[in-house]
Amino acid sequence: MATVLYRLGHFAYRRAWLVIGIWVLLLAGIFGGGVALNGQTQESYAIPGTESQDAIDSLAAVFPSAAGAQVQVVYHVPSGASIDDAPYRAAIESMATEIGAIDGVDTVITPFSDYAADAVSSDSETAFSQVALTGQSTDVSTDTLDALVATRSIGEDAGLQVAFGGQVFQDNTFGITVTEVLGVLFAGVVLLITFGSLLAAGMPLLMAMIGVGVAIGGITAVSAFVSVSSTAPMLALMLGLAVGIDYSLFILSRHRSQLATGMKPLESAATAVATAGGAVVFAGITVIIALLGLLVVGIPFLSVMGLGAAFAVLVSIGVAVTLLPAVLGVVKGKLIPKVGGRAHRRATTPDDGRPTLGRRWVGLVLKAPIVAVIVVVGVLGTLAIPALSLDLNLPDGGSEPAGSTQREAYQLINDGFGPGYNGPLIVVVDITQTTDIFGDLDTIGAQIRDLPGVAYVGTGTPNPTVDTAIIQVMPDSAPDAAATKDLVQMIRDLGPGITASLGTPIAVTGATAVGIDISNRLTDALIPFALIVVGLSIILLMMVFRSVFVPIKAALGFLLSVFAAIGATVAIFQWGWFPDLFGVDNPGPILSFLPILLMAVLFGLAMDYEVFLVSGMREEFVRTGNARQSIIHGFAHAGRVVTAAALIMFFVFFAFVPDGTGAIKGIAFALAIGVLLDAFLVRMTLVPAAMALAGNAAWWLPRWLGRLLPNVDIEGEGLRQHLHDSAWAAEQTDAITADEVVFGLETAPIGPLSLSIPAGSLVRLTGTAGHRRVVAATLAGRLDPVSGRLQVLGYPLPSDRQQALRRVALADIGEHRDTEITVGELLAERLRLTLPWYRTASVASRRADWISSINRALGAGQPVTAATTISALPAHGRATVLVAAALTERPGVVFVDLGEGLPEPFLGRDLATVLAMLAPPTTTLVLGAARFDIDGPESAHDRPWQQIDLDAPVDDDLMMDSLDRKALQR
Repeated sequence: MATVLYRLGHFAYRRAWLVIGIWVLLLAGIFGGGVALNGQTQESYAIPGTESQDAIDSLAAVFPSAAGAQVQVVYHVPSGASIDDAPYRAAIESMATEIGAIDGVDTVITPFSDYAADAVSSDSETAFSQVALTGQSTDVSTDTLDALVATRSIGEDAGLQVAFGGQVFQDNTFGITVTEVLGVLFAGVVLLITFGSLLAAGMPLLMAMIGVGVAIGGITAVSAFVSVSSTAPMLALMLGLAVGIDYSLFILSRHRSQLATGMKPLESAATAVATAGGAVVFAGITVIIALLGLLVVGIPFLSVMGLGAAFAVLVSIGVAVTLLPAVLGVVKGKLIPKVGGRAHRRATTPDDGRPTLGRRWVGLVLKAPIVAVIVVVGVLGTLAIPALSLDLNLPDGGSEPAGSTQREAYQLINDGFGPGYNGPLIVVVDITQTTDIFGDLDTIGAQIRDLPGVAYVGTGTPNPTVDTAIIQVMPDSAPDAAATKDLVQMIRDLGPGITASLGTPIAVTGATAVGIDISNRLTDALIPFALIVVGLSIILLMMVFRSVFVPIKAALGFLLSVFAAIGATVAIFQWGWFPDLFGVDNPGPILSFLPILLMAVLFGLAMDYEVFLVSGMREEFVRTGNARQSIIHGFAHAGRVVTAAALIMFFVFFAFVPDGTGAIKGIAFALAIGVLLDAFLVRMTLVPAAMALAGNAAWWLPRWLGRLLPNVDIEGEGLRQHLHDSAWAAEQTDAITADEVVFGLETAPIGPLSLSIPAGSLVRLTGTAGHRRVVAATLAGRLDPVSGRLQVLGYPLPSDRQQALRRVALADIGEHRDTEITVGELLAERLRLTLPWYRTASVASRRADWISSINRALGAGQPVTAATTISALPAHGRATVLVAAALTERPGVVFVDLGEGLPEPFLGRDLATVLAMLAPPTTTLVLGAARFDIDGPESAHDRPWQQIDLDAPVDDDLMMDSLDRKALQR
């Protein structure tokens, strides 16, 4: 991965304006498209497969007026007056008439209707009308809502206080307030302190803004076609800002440190993308995987939220590893720290144990690591205690912003009727099998009325086709109260008995029941999701650190952070601690999807810090073998950057707490406190203490497991070897150079061989078939050498094998089986595979040119034509045509395996001479055979030539079997 990222950074730096232009077009296209499509967020808490949702779907088919969105128009008269007073009653009736005429309204039931469900309060000061809309809440247009709200003036003119409640009036607006701007400014201050340069500090902010613009534009465009919760773009904004700044910070910090040590800007940018960028890609992928894990919960609105947030993180990764190096390519050397400045001193001063803040902290932790572990576990465990009383629910009118019409309606209903009237339950009754409809409905209503926690039970109302009826039930308790959940379950428990005695199955639905079902589904998914995330983290970190202890310790620390963050969130938002400080004016249950969302996001961020801290420790341990010193070294070099990253995350997330909506406020607080606890208590205290207690055992990994796990090379060890080999390869002038190279396998080696083969040479390679093919496959990049240094056409092997694969061709004369194919078909097929799509029209003319070249090389005699079959050619001609087919790929080196040896000369020309004439002068020809009868240079056709003999004794069958196994693995 490091090598791929190095090349990507190199390309972006050298093609800076091209990359910048692509990102500008991408931003303009996606963001402009989102604005043009005018996508709007809307709350849709549908959850397929639950009783409440199935009942809603059934009602939509058989009882549309009961399944549509509901609006409560709440009226309140001045103290001492009555809702029945003539002016107020007339105003309410007039409003009902106006509302009934609005497009999108199905029915209006006033407080004075015979069908009203206890719609006038006991003091006659508060009442409500029930308005049924024609569609689900996601289908209601803003024009309908505006027209509804416009009728308020009729009631207000008569002296009524009027408010509108219902899910359709939830605050779905998405925007940035001044506190979010302040959060970004705080992040800028941290960056300025970290880099000591305005130019450097501004780059991560710019990168984050561009990434957020693309992500929000994409989500806005999608919201024009599917239902997207207002929480989704806010979550994407928070994550996009936080990880966008942090990812660029990591890469830019590495770049400036390298510049200070004298590295060239181009090389430094590419190397920073390869090393720090590798950690960024790894950390970002973990966040994305965790967010995509929300799809398995099976809740559509949560899936959309996870997809939106994952898209924001993906864009941030792309910006960090492509756009940032492109911008570095524009500013070039302007970011080099000033000699003598703080940034320059940090990068150039040897690690001599100077008492920096990071070194002092890790030294303090390592003085008594067991104490640090006990303190951290004790603090986080204490903070996690409130999580034991976690109560989950969806937001209702009480969580809406103060001053909103829904919050006003919620409060009026609560004061006038009781909290349960804000969350009516709908009992759906199947009456297709009863002959006493109203009698059975009364019986069911009486059974529900006898349940504890019921404030009111309405009269059963059948639909026009008399196959379904509904009964409205008002709980005593608020929609988000535990008692309401209990009541829903008690009504559902009545179902089997009612079905058995009356033959009328029942189901409970309504917004409150839907919220309860979603909360139950999420609560059930919480533990399995946590196990998946933790298991994933252990596997990923084993791949990175080649250790068993490090991943387990990281996963346990992550769980401590998560439960402590949930506990703190419960204390503030559910228990109501410090309400004024955090702007919590209505404590209550925690947002049902907050814990699972927190796990998904915090997992990736925690692994981010883990990688940056521990990778330096591992690198030092591999170099020195000193476990304790590696902890100090790794912490001293990464602690400052991780501190800055954590503070930036905290400020960005916490900025959404004061003025955020009810849903986003809790999420932002949980993420902010989670990042703070995980970075400073777990990663920067618990991690070094636990590593010190483990000692050398912290880096133990069973050999069998090490062979199974891929090596992701997050520290760039492979890159450093590749750069070293590339520098050596660039110094070579020959087409092929081998320096003490051992081919084959450690158990069956060939060599060591040292080769220097100039470009355009003719080489005779002799040896057993297994030896020849292993050497040819290695020089072609298909097999790795066992040891030594090897380059082909300037590309070091094996690190640049992809280039070698494109420039080296293999032609096995003895292995060609499809001999009935014609010369023209063979050449045309190879040309079509080789030429770019826009040049395939020239296949016919190029084929003719190659046939002419074949005939010139073969000399006089029966000419080869496009219609000649391969089987009709003598051995000499067949070999020439097959090599010509390989040469159509325009390779720099061609390996031709002839089997036992050269065919007999044809018309006075041996095959070596023919092939030397056929191949371009700069193409190197390697002819492999068991033996060559001609020893002199006469067949080289003025090319440099040499003989290489592979006569090392080895079991040929064993070698071929090993070659086949490695080819299959590859």
